[in-house]
Amino acid sequence: HGSSGAEGFVRFLEGYYIVLITKRRKMADIGGHSIYKIEDTSMIYIPNDSVRVTHPDEARYVRIFQNVDLSSNFYFSYSYDLSHSLQYNLTLLQRPYELWSSPTSSAEEEVQKQSKHDSFDIFEDEGLPTQVVYGLQSEPYYKYVWNGKLLERVKDIVHRDWLMYIIHGFCGQSKLLIYGRPVHITLIARRSSKFAGTRFLKRGANCEGDVANEVETEQIVNDASVMSLTAGSYSSYVQVRGSVPLYWSQDISTMMPKPPIRLDQADPYAHVAALHFDQMLQRFGSPIIILNLVKKREKRKHERILSEELYPAVINLNQFLPPENCIEYLAWDMARYTKSKLCNVLDRLSMIAENVTGVLRTNCVDCLDRTNTAQFMVGKCALAYQLYALGMIDKPKLQFDTDCVRLFEELYEDHGDTLSLQYGGSQLVHRVKTYRKIAPWTQHSKDIMQTLSRYYSNAFSDADRQDAINLFLQVYQPSESRPHLWELPTDFYLHQRNTMALPLDRRSYTMWWSAGVLSYLPVPYDEVSCEDTMKKVKVRRANRFEESIDIYTEFFKPYELTSFDDTFCIAMTNSAREFMPKTVGVDPSPFTVRKPEETGKSVLGSKSSKEETLLQRKTAASAPPPPSEEAISSTSEDDSEDDRDDDASVSQRSTPIKLLTESGESTRTQEIQQQSVKEPYGLNLAEFPAAKDLLIYEREPVSCFPEDSIYSLSPPQVDRDSREEFESSVLTGRGQVRALCREDMLMYREYVKNRYM
Repeated sequence: HGSSGAEGFVRFLEGYYIVLITKRRKMADIGGHSIYKIEDTSMIYIPNDSVRVTHPDEARYVRIFQNVDLSSNFYFSYSYDLSHSLQYNLTLLQRPYELWSSPTSSAEEEVQKQSKHDSFDIFEDEGLPTQVVYGLQSEPYYKYVWNGKLLERVKDIVHRDWLMYIIHGFCGQSKLLIYGRPVHITLIARRSSKFAGTRFLKRGANCEGDVANEVETEQIVNDASVMSLTAGSYSSYVQVRGSVPLYWSQDISTMMPKPPIRLDQADPYAHVAALHFDQMLQRFGSPIIILNLVKKREKRKHERILSEELYPAVINLNQFLPPENCIEYLAWDMARYTKSKLCNVLDRLSMIAENVTGVLRTNCVDCLDRTNTAQFMVGKCALAYQLYALGMIDKPKLQFDTDCVRLFEELYEDHGDTLSLQYGGSQLVHRVKTYRKIAPWTQHSKDIMQTLSRYYSNAFSDADRQDAINLFLQVYQPSESRPHLWELPTDFYLHQRNTMALPLDRRSYTMWWSAGVLSYLPVPYDEVSCEDTMKKVKVRRANRFEESIDIYTEFFKPYELTSFDDTFCIAMTNSAREFMPKTVGVDPSPFTVRKPEETGKSVLGSKSSKEETLLQRKTAASAPPPPSEEAISSTSEDDSEDDRDDDASVSQRSTPIKLLTESGESTRTQEIQQQSVKEPYGLNLAEFPAAKDLLIYEREPVSCFPEDSIYSLSPPQVDRDSREEFESSVLTGRGQVRALCREDMLMYREYVKNRYM
């Protein structure tokens, strides 16, 4: 935690306020670059109170602005550009040298500077080990920056380090241990700040091609044993969710669970879809693949309206693109197949995932439940290829019920719940386990509650949230000459700015893409390392040589008092600690399929299941079950879970044994003791242990000292070679170097050859 920087400056009807980030929490690390979640902010009025001209509505605007909870899933980094993908950021390291050169420096000096600054060596500086990593900072991609307007007036005045560009969405990182080798799986979701809002109030697209609930999800897999972007191994995969890019809406004034879908405006030339896919071609290149999950067959025409409009729009746009760069359209009625027994839904999604390359754009109606499960299956498929590319597995296949997929599923469920709360007002209703048909019966009652929560949120609180988002993103800027935000009958014209002005340069219906995009496909226009292109895109790049981080100080924080429990490494989900069975003799590979009763977590594997388990244990402790075989086996299963250190579990374990002892069943007690000892240690307790069990207890002496106590000890015997080595080290410390032998010379030559040749 610590003071961080300026999030922005905002003005309503009086003077300016500065919004400062005052608390932060580290959520992830990418090659030495820390990603932080905002924990708390402070809003300070800048002008002195003596010159303050008060306005009666100022306080109301402040309250609306503060309705955007900045401690809820907003993220920033001092040295890593979160608005761009890892692939884009790594292309910064690979730019031609002249892009970074100043007019006064020669090309040779720049090459030397490049090689110097791209080295990530540990070197001595005043006796402290230091590892320097240079920042990857460019002009951010403002579509995913949520405080871009708040920093607009000061970004060219103040120092770059003061500007904290924040993204909204989700960021999570988990550690996969493969036989002790750490692999980080990071999930970063960027929510678009264009046409942003809540479910039902923001549907379809605006006149600029920005769609509602557009989220870019990037999964990064890297070998965490190397903390460097240039020397480490990294893999990144991006997929997108977003509303159907058409003019459509739903009227919620009638207060019904599924308001009718209506197309608000005719768009025969797919102008809006063209603007949307032009944005995607610039950012991702080709091919762009649409996975449309809305219903095809319905008794009453509802969702089908969207498919019947989207498919002709894609056909229309594709006829003008080169065949190799066409938008691919794939429609699959996921809801119908979930209810029927025609096929396994996840198997079909897995087949779809195997056959898509490029960037996948998934949508259902809301882009929540169906979309999240589909994205999880595509992400699971991509994860297999990422681990395969990094040399972690021998074939690109991952199975369910492995530690690896359980860890990834939990990460994706957190991601889905977070995005669903932001747009729909509740957590996910249908989860991966729902589609796997392994969700427990208690899940159905939860689904009903989530549906009601979502409905309540949409009906009563979403309008206030929408006002807060409009004010925070400065879509609406208060002034004396215009109606107040709460007086507007609709925010339609705030988000459809182009409708208020005559178009000066109407875009062609046939050549619907931006100039220059086609010439570089399938490479995205934004990532082409060409100086001419960079000038066209008007990207103002910061000098990355000025930005540097000392990883040692950043990670270990020797300058401040820290709490061990809050340390990032401890808080991170760990596959070995939280998913691997605790019993002896189990294959430790995270790619081994395990039965539910073998796993370190319960079948649900979610946060709510932990609470349920805890409640069950406390109930069992207060009213112990009859001492049957089933009760004993369930107790031993509970022991293997990760909440084993609470008092309730201890009392539950000890209760059956106590009851049996009182009833005089000593034989039964012995059997229970044998069973409880057999599971963790692999041996049985008996009155006379067997010979093979005795061997287990035979150990070497605890200490190598003949006499060893708290009062005295005798020094150990040291052989001659060890003594000579020690004396040599002492002489070296005093500046007296002994003569080098042949082995030393060979070792030194090998070192020089590996290091510098």
